[in-house]
Amino acid sequence: MRSLLTITLCLLLMAFSATQRSDTTKEKPALTGVLWKLAKIQSMDDSTDLPRAPGLYTLEFHKDGSVAIRADCNRGRGNWASETADQLNITQLITTRAMCIPPSLHDQFISDLNDTRSFTLNEGKLYLATMADGSILEFFSSRAMQVE
Repeated sequence: MRSLLTITLCLLLMAFSATQRSDTTKEKPALTGVLWKLAKIQSMDDSTDLPRAPGLYTLEFHKDGSVAIRADCNRGRGNWASETADQLNITQLITTRAMCIPPSLHDQFISDLNDTRSFTLNEGKLYLATMADGSILEFFSSRAMQVE
């Protein structure tokens, strides 16, 4: 009798574990497979910052939940998660810390990525909103160089 109870409990735990795994492997939003290039940063005070050259600030979201970034002369990696259709968090962002040629948006870009809370995709553009709508980062897409 005791072994039957043990087997039943093991089967229930395995079933519960399989259900939990399938819930956490939800389909990621259509952010992956694209290299996102920064077009501009619009701040709450209506100021606009533009990168000095296209492609200096990029995001590449991977299906495994990692994100690769370029922030001017620096490179980095982190993690991303999207629990709802428009929510986005970028965490554990680690970058190199080289001194980039002024004027650089490096510090603002990294700070805004760390503060990102939501996103919108509209007509091929990605918009990231930071906490309390402090900034909106606008990106345009190009096909990612790396096939996932």
